[in-house]
Amino acid sequence: MNELPDFWRTEIWHPLTVHFPLAILLLATIIILAGIFIKKKFFTETGYLLLFIGSIGAWIAIYTGNLADGIVSRQICDPTVLKNHEQNAYLVTWIFSGASLFVAIDYLGILKKLKKITSIVILLLALAGSGFLVYTGHLGAELVYQQAAGVYHPSEDCNEFLN
Repeated sequence: MNELPDFWRTEIWHPLTVHFPLAILLLATIIILAGIFIKKKFFTETGYLLLFIGSIGAWIAIYTGNLADGIVSRQICDPTVLKNHEQNAYLVTWIFSGASLFVAIDYLGILKKLKKITSIVILLLALAGSGFLVYTGHLGAELVYQQAAGVYHPSEDCNEFLN
């Protein structure tokens, strides 16, 4: 009789931590865009705050992804997808972190004369980051749904689920 593995195994931490920053960063981009069209400071400031929160979450997702990498890379058939996923995840995280840096520069008033330009740079970085984020998520979905990365395969008779 097979025994059901512990749910809190190392490779599970990545999917548990990656979806929060994914949603927050996409929402930040949408709210920043809304702030431009609606011309309300509340939207822009909310988008900038979400950008910071999402960037921190993205670094946590990178950390847990690196933990899962050592386990999952031995179980999949095509490790190039995993490598592309990892490289794009770093790219996404650096892009959004760069946007967060420009937000901090804007907030601190370091480049007051270039406020309009920093706002444009933040928006462009958020849009580029969102595009790469969607692609990185697609690669992650390929790993899970085509190669069963980190997925437990029950026995044919599912005896491990019986008490």
